Amino acid sequence: MRAVSWNDGWTVKHLDETGEGTPVRIPHDAMLAEKKSEDAPGGTNTGWYEGYDYLYEKDFIPGDEYKNKKMILEFEGVYHEAEVWINDIKAAFRPYGYTNFYVDVTELFHIGKHNHISVIARNANQPNSRWYSGAGIYRPVTLWVGDDIYITVNGVKIRTVSIEPAKIEVSVQTNAASPVSIEIIDPNGNAVCTRKSECAYEVTEVIDVPDAKLWNVDTPFLYKCRVKAQNDVVSETFGIRELSWGEKGICINKERIIIQGACVHHDNGLLGAVCDPDAIERKVRLMKENGYNAIRSAHNPCSKVFLDECDRQGMLVMDEYIDHWYIHKTEYDYVNYFDKWWKQDLTDMVEKDYNHPCVILYSTGNEVSETAQQRGIKLTGDMTEFLHGLDDSRPVTCGVNIFFNFLSSIGFGVYSDKKAKKEAEKKPGKKKAVGSQFFNNLAGLLGDEFMKRGATLHGCDVKTRDAFANMDIAGYNYGIYRYKHDLKKYPGRLILGSETFCNDAYKFREMAKTNPRLVGDFVWAGIDYLGEVMVGSWEYSDYAKNFNGELGWVSAGSGRVDLTGKPLCEALYTRVAFEQEMGPFIGVCPVNHTNDRHSPSAWKMSNALESWSFGGCDGSKANVEVYARAARVDLFVNGKQVGSKQLKNDCIARFSCTYESGSIEAVSYDSSGKEIGRKELKTAGNETVITMEAEKSSVKHGHLAYVRLRYTDKNKITKPLERGIIQLTVEGGKLEAFGNACPYNELGYLGNKAETYYGEALAIVRAGDENEIRITAFDGNNQSEILVPVVTK
Repeated sequence: MRAVSWNDGWTVKHLDETGEGTPVRIPHDAMLAEKKSEDAPGGTNTGWYEGYDYLYEKDFIPGDEYKNKKMILEFEGVYHEAEVWINDIKAAFRPYGYTNFYVDVTELFHIGKHNHISVIARNANQPNSRWYSGAGIYRPVTLWVGDDIYITVNGVKIRTVSIEPAKIEVSVQTNAASPVSIEIIDPNGNAVCTRKSECAYEVTEVIDVPDAKLWNVDTPFLYKCRVKAQNDVVSETFGIRELSWGEKGICINKERIIIQGACVHHDNGLLGAVCDPDAIERKVRLMKENGYNAIRSAHNPCSKVFLDECDRQGMLVMDEYIDHWYIHKTEYDYVNYFDKWWKQDLTDMVEKDYNHPCVILYSTGNEVSETAQQRGIKLTGDMTEFLHGLDDSRPVTCGVNIFFNFLSSIGFGVYSDKKAKKEAEKKPGKKKAVGSQFFNNLAGLLGDEFMKRGATLHGCDVKTRDAFANMDIAGYNYGIYRYKHDLKKYPGRLILGSETFCNDAYKFREMAKTNPRLVGDFVWAGIDYLGEVMVGSWEYSDYAKNFNGELGWVSAGSGRVDLTGKPLCEALYTRVAFEQEMGPFIGVCPVNHTNDRHSPSAWKMSNALESWSFGGCDGSKANVEVYARAARVDLFVNGKQVGSKQLKNDCIARFSCTYESGSIEAVSYDSSGKEIGRKELKTAGNETVITMEAEKSSVKHGHLAYVRLRYTDKNKITKPLERGIIQLTVEGGKLEAFGNACPYNELGYLGNKAETYYGEALAIVRAGDENEIRITAFDGNNQSEILVPVVTK
């Protein structure tokens, strides 16, 4: 079937609102523009954004080209409890906010006449999520059009049969018996083989691919499969790769790969939940650049464009279904629909994922304490078996918080609507955490060791072993201290660190090298996200008015890459721990806050900055971190050695020294004393300017330009202690978002003003029809301008 983009021509308004709606282009996040209020029932979960129900509308007059055609509307994501109405007829209902669904409109559209399409997206029933969900039609909409004979939507399925020699299986489904031709096109654009079939509704062909280039994370070669049935042509991108799992761990093309992954939520930072292709490309690229080879779609199925980018960039994916099963985590979450809909949800997830070589794992859920119950243990097996029936070429896991499974089984931290309502009635600051938030807060106060040590209790084994037996790979959330014990106790078990702490990256890597059944690790989290506020933040009082998650807190503060896409020192540590780079790198904890109290969190290893520019702090104590794969690291300030540390059982060395403006330098050595690396940071000069830099040298018409603003000296050295409110004017484009990475943010992201955070802010501008974008920044004292070329290709 032919795909027609249906993202233009929509309006949106509150469901109870009268009059015309506001014109919008899909994808669109309606929640991000709402007021933040201490009365918002979503509270800390959603960053205090208020929730409403929305009505999206579109008018459509199909011309004669649609006459006698099959027409199907695809909605890739509507949050949530979506209703689709065509000419006042209810055509579809889909409760889950993260799965794509289809509406057959062939008999509902009137050719040559006015048709009215309405989509209701509900989000007033708060709380319904543990993180910022966004709201509305936040992923693309497509109209699929078919002739008399057509290939059905998702009707071309491709899988690798073998790699030596390279053989693929192509299955094609049509709406009527028809001869089918299949053409395989290699990464260079050359047709390498063709196949024609007899007349049939379903065709399956096994095809030899000569001189095949295999897909993997380092060489993500992609082929195209062009299928033709009568006049209908469908082109599917795929990669030739063999996936296996067992005693040798997870292997791609017969070579073991250690999963070094990051958990990533679906929002795109300052843009909210908007599924923009440029934002998705950037997110995947940032994770790749910072040492990760895999992403876990926490905690819901990812978008199609996300999979496309992971295919193209060579990023592995664990696609995850949901955050709960039949036990609530929030009052209005998906529990009431789960039993009826889980099979359909999983079916649509697999249909979306099937042809993508990047997808190597399915996850049925996250921290579902149901796995400690007999009903949940059976359900674990039922879901694994169901997924095998849809696709037996990928293993199935489920992320289980081992310690919390045990605690919930004896009554601690169990969610109930009664407890939630009682807490909701209290004033802000007086509310107690309920359910999963209780566990998160407890870990934040007691530290990461609390969860990891707790997981070693015998009762934790008892409350997880039966569910783990019903998975292909056991998903351990925060269970690193169990790995060696359980690998020995359960010789057939494969273990995945489905959620882990940053400071365990080195320990995991070293263990995984010698234990193939320890297949991988997914850190929480790869990039910061909206909602679940303060769970990962180390913030000081000069940037946050309170440390209790009240109004003003908007993001989790949990990410090796911050909300604006800037890699933090934790990302530098990770790159060294995973042996992507050997270092050394230098991180300096904010010298103006040495030994000051900050907001508590177990999900942050360090708040160090890659900077030696802390004006006014000369003579103060400085805590310095050096990340290196080395035997020894020496530290120098202005050429004078201030410390030397042997590195053992980790790749981080910590020093305390006196801050002096000038330079700091780290030198790393191997075991023989030979220098193997050095890194220097310099202090910024006295002058202060606003430096603006676009992440890419040009931008295409209609696409996003990411422009970072920094307070620097004339040599572009960032000055993290400089603060100001910067105002922007934009010509030749539209300012889509402007803000900083601070987890506490009262200004929001949709205005033209933003305060800097440690000297930085980010502007996201959509290019218009002119040949350049002109952005001017002004803070009352400084003014700066940048021109970003706009190109057509």
